[in-house]
Amino acid sequence: MIPNAVKIINKTIWSPIYNFLKDSRAVGIILLLCTIISMVLANTGWKEEYITFWNRLFDPAGGHHYHYYSLILPNSWLLWINDGLMVLFFFLVGMEIKRELTIGELSSVRKAILPVFGALGGMIFPALIFSIINKGSVYAHGWGIPMATDIAFSLGILSLLTKRVPVALKIFLMALAIIDDLGAILTIAIFYTPHLDVKFLLIGGIVYLIPLLLNFLKVKRLILYLIPGVVLWYCLFNSGIHATISGVLLAFCIPQDKISELVHGLHDPVNFIIMPVFALANTAILLPADIIGSLQNTISYGIMAGLVIGKPLGIFIFSYLAVKFKLANLPSKSSWLQLLGIGMIAGIGFTMSIFISSLAYEERDFQIIAIISVIAASLIAGLAGFIFLRILRPVGTVIVKQP
Repeated sequence: MIPNAVKIINKTIWSPIYNFLKDSRAVGIILLLCTIISMVLANTGWKEEYITFWNRLFDPAGGHHYHYYSLILPNSWLLWINDGLMVLFFFLVGMEIKRELTIGELSSVRKAILPVFGALGGMIFPALIFSIINKGSVYAHGWGIPMATDIAFSLGILSLLTKRVPVALKIFLMALAIIDDLGAILTIAIFYTPHLDVKFLLIGGIVYLIPLLLNFLKVKRLILYLIPGVVLWYCLFNSGIHATISGVLLAFCIPQDKISELVHGLHDPVNFIIMPVFALANTAILLPADIIGSLQNTISYGIMAGLVIGKPLGIFIFSYLAVKFKLANLPSKSSWLQLLGIGMIAGIGFTMSIFISSLAYEERDFQIIAIISVIAASLIAGLAGFIFLRILRPVGTVIVKQP
């Protein structure tokens, strides 16, 4: 009787959950649900308790972790998530970048040139559009917000199109998103680091020599990399450079033959625990009474125009130039219109764009407007790209006329 009950439970409850989590669309769906749940909770009768929970200070004095001249740690759940847990997200992204650069789609100049050009255009155009719209204003520092493409959401939307999009274009989008992430990481490190403590920066640099040396000596024990990695995080956290950069730096030191194992082991915890928690914490925002009115400012215009218009335009133009000058080839079995549709889907900014929003502005009101704008722009970009690619006929399709 009991074995039968276990089989029934497995079949009716666990198997569907397991199958869903293995679906390539699962990450995007869960992130969207977490965003909706968080924004609903933050705007109902539980709003004070819910928003306060994420922002509750552990320090009785209410000190902020950006005072970089003392050894301190994040002092709220929100800061622990953004400065602590997200290190694992960046660590995973860093390993994926290294794998693609060594043995993947970016391992040769010929393979990498088209997504590199596309990613450059997809970062430059949105940043320029935002900067033009916000030139000379107090919002100008947010130019990096619309630069990013969310890998999970964009590939999730693309998976809904099944065979209507050739595999080569899916690989192009994945490679472009990875390069895009690298660009966002460099942007954070260079332009969104408000203060520098040289002492901690130098200590961090010395500590970083340890995993570099271990990699050079071909040491395989991962714990020997992780211990200096934690110290590196602590040093960068107190230096002023955003601590999550330590995840990328450490990832580039991991031995190549260990990366697949680590990526496989971190994929589920990062995508199904850390990123949903990140979405919950960073979208716990009290919406203004007049949402439409609050979006009628240049922050919103810059972000939405950057992601919805700048992204596809930049990717398309730079990719066209790369092919026109015979530096690269159009992905096999694909058309320029399909590439334009991929550019539209790349306008889904979500995770990294929300992350940069929290760094670009200190004023919470500006952050809220930026986050709402990112969510709205990502929904528009994803829907527009899906519909556009859905109505396009796949290359090589033969229309049979009825007699």
